[in-house]
Amino acid sequence: MGSHLLNIWRRRLHTSSSRWQLFQTTTPTKRICIVGAGPAGFYSAQQLLKKLDDCVVDVLEKLPVPFGLVRFGVAPDHPEVKNVINTFTKTAEHPRLRYFGNVSLGEDVTLKDLRDRYHAVLLTYGADQDRELELENEQQGNVISARSFVAWYNGLPGAENLSPDLSGRDVTIVGQGNVAVDVARMLLSPLDTLKTTDTTEYALEALSRSQVERVHLVGRRGPLQAAFTIKELREMLKLPKVDIRWRSSDFSGIEEQLEKLQRPRKRLTELMLKSLKDQGRASGTGVKQFLPIFLRAPKAIAPSEMEFSVTELQQESAVATSATERLPSDLILRSIGYKSSCVDSGINFDARKGNVRNSEGRVLKDETSENVDPGLYVAGWLGTGPTGVILTTMSGAFAVAKNICDDIASKAIDTSTAKPGYEADDKRIITWDGWKRIDAYETESGKAKGKPREKIVNVEEMLRVAGA
Repeated sequence: MGSHLLNIWRRRLHTSSSRWQLFQTTTPTKRICIVGAGPAGFYSAQQLLKKLDDCVVDVLEKLPVPFGLVRFGVAPDHPEVKNVINTFTKTAEHPRLRYFGNVSLGEDVTLKDLRDRYHAVLLTYGADQDRELELENEQQGNVISARSFVAWYNGLPGAENLSPDLSGRDVTIVGQGNVAVDVARMLLSPLDTLKTTDTTEYALEALSRSQVERVHLVGRRGPLQAAFTIKELREMLKLPKVDIRWRSSDFSGIEEQLEKLQRPRKRLTELMLKSLKDQGRASGTGVKQFLPIFLRAPKAIAPSEMEFSVTELQQESAVATSATERLPSDLILRSIGYKSSCVDSGINFDARKGNVRNSEGRVLKDETSENVDPGLYVAGWLGTGPTGVILTTMSGAFAVAKNICDDIASKAIDTSTAKPGYEADDKRIITWDGWKRIDAYETESGKAKGKPREKIVNVEEMLRVAGA
């Protein structure tokens, strides 16, 4: 089927030639480069194109395919969240936007090159590393990051080789954010449910052989500080043949604090308390268990188990006591946060915090200065750290795009001289039409399996399908 599909999409007319001719025959006043084709990049581009009618925006993306976290981070059983791709596609097809896939900052092009070729450069390449527990034995094979596990079932190129060991009964997830809950849900969901999503075939095959029966979700602090949202908890409560087992001791004194809580936190806490009360009547009906555990801090990793310090809250901070608890842990997934990486020596990067030093999206000149570096910006998790949801990223990206427009209007950025923009030379780039061929190929491949798409997970295969 592969060669047949490829021939179909290769015969399709290329619609991008007129757009490329536009850039060759006109000289826009302002050229802006965005590095990273995830939510922050596309939301920023949307605003820039809307507010500046004489600018051209070039989007450079390391991978051949766009959409970043929406494609590779959003859970497969959350297709409604991926609908934002429709908005991003409209932006990408704007006549004043060019997409360059398979272009890596720091390898194929330097930041200095880009700054020479554009009036402004906006860095939005996200957070691709995870924070570690910093415990002995953390590098052993049964300890992996939730980020890597998510990338594995979502088809990020390179992650297909992860091979998580799902032969044991107990999985311990360290962290209680939405990513941690997503991973727990993927491990406990019925396989038939996942088969209708864009979960990769190799992940479905591995999950079909999974022996996992219990998933512990462990956090340092208490129920009032839980980082997951009510939507994620509701989904866990609805999973068929899964019992949720709360520890009543974790909720001591919680009900008395309900009236002091803000509405979102109050609703989430009320749902936890209701589930706690219901578990006495409903427990024992499931074949699998989801076990949220609060007030435990990671202490040590041993074969097939993990040791935690019992904590207590002091001014909302978790402080370890002398008491400990061991949990059976055939597989350990750490989910305690992401951090960005520095891909170019010209980036003013804070290695300790894992993000670019900036003031309201304007990159600072150096680590000791409060002065901004004119024409260089950052948005999304690369600038803020891994906080919030896609809506948060949208608001932040809009704000940074406004700052770019303001700086151009105030002449803080010199746009009086024409800039050439990126030139691919002999680099194998993916244009937006190339992505559309990949998209059509994946969608057609998925139809045969009753899935929305079957993702290509190999970069060379992507390049071949795109005709690069």
